[in-house]
This record gives sequence, C-alpha cells and structure tokens, in this order.
Amino acid sequence: MTRTPCASTHAPTFCVLLGPDYAGKSSVMSQLSAAASSWRLISADDAFLAPEYTLIGRLRRALVADAAAPGAGYSPDFLAAMMQLAVLHLRDRILENPDAGPVVVDSYYYKIAAKCRLAGASAGPMFDWWRSFPQPRRVLYLDVSRESAWSRCRQGASLNLLEHYGPRPDRAAFERYQADLAKRMHDEIRHLPVTVIDEQENTARAAAAVQEALHDEFS
Repeated sequence: MTRTPCASTHAPTFCVLLGPDYAGKSSVMSQLSAAASSWRLISADDAFLAPEYTLIGRLRRALVADAAAPGAGYSPDFLAAMMQLAVLHLRDRILENPDAGPVVVDSYYYKIAAKCRLAGASAGPMFDWWRSFPQPRRVLYLDVSRESAWSRCRQGASLNLLEHYGPRPDRAAFERYQADLAKRMHDEIRHLPVTVIDEQENTARAAAAVQEALHDEFS
C-alpha cells in the first residue's frame, strides 16, 4: 500500500513507544516525564493530558464503559470512529510545535488501529487517512511475556473489554487477544525502523532501556 505523505511541509521529529497491553508503557512514560530531558511526551492517558484536553480522557472511559459494553449495540465501525478522536488528538499534539525538540508519542495510531480491526471494524478510508499522518523516526516496541502481562492485570481483574476476547476475561481469551494484537501492531509498523526492548526486571530498568534507545536515536 502506498502511504501518502502528510500535507505538513515541516515534519516533526518523534519516536513512538509501542507495546501490547500491560507492557508498562504508561509507567515508562511517567519515568521519562520525571527525568530531566528535553523530550516532549504525548499521550492520551489522563496523566499527560493538559487541562484543556481532559475531554479525551472522559471519552476514552465512556467508550470502554458504555460503547464497548456487552449488549450496547454499537457497531465496530462506530467504536472505530470514537477511537479516532484519540488518534486526531495525538496527531494534533505532534504537529502543534514541530520545533520544540524530540517527541515521544505513546502508541500513536498503531495500537488503536489494531484494536479497531480486532473489534471487527471494516477496512476503509479512515485507516488509510491515519497512515498518511507523519511517521516516526523509530518505533520502540516494549515487549512483555503473556505470563507477566496476565500477572500485571491481576489475573484478569483489571482488564477492560478491549483487552480480551469474549464477555469474560479468562487467561486463554486474554492471551489469544494479545497475540493477535501484537501481530496487528507489527503489521502496522512493518515499514518503519523498530527497536524491540525486551521485558525488564522492573519499571526502572525498562525506562532506562527506553532512555538509552532514545538517546541513541536523537543524539
């Protein structure tokens, strides 16, 4: 598939931190935020949303609690259209100040596109539009074993309906979903340079590995 370049004449410099559910991206982003660096961190998570953008967090919570709830009646294409709001927020934040220094983006559209497809959303121009957005210099893929991910989600107790197959979050449904999610994400980033960061002993080591990779890329 041909990827149309973004209309912007000044492409920003950024990397994407990607990984399956419970890989620890949010924890690593928090440690990067606490580190003294010139990196600008962009995420749809509440901890990284400026007060004027808290709508994104409210919409995300409503999507999981209501629109994706069993029996809600919303189509997969409706869910994809709702999730597009987060994608556009991330794109807009990337483009708003391209001269502000190196940028690290949480997942970008890659994970959202993968989840939309797993939910059954049809292929269409929306996904092609996302793929025309500015592309990162590199993707840092934070990996995690299925066993560790299952432990981190408290054996399913912390899962939401967009993190496993079926109405009940048993381990088999979770692991099968995560395997398919990883494959879909890798399909989305196959045209990009990717650095895989293997599972580390703790968040501090994972953050240090990410920081080292970012220093190598931005130096």
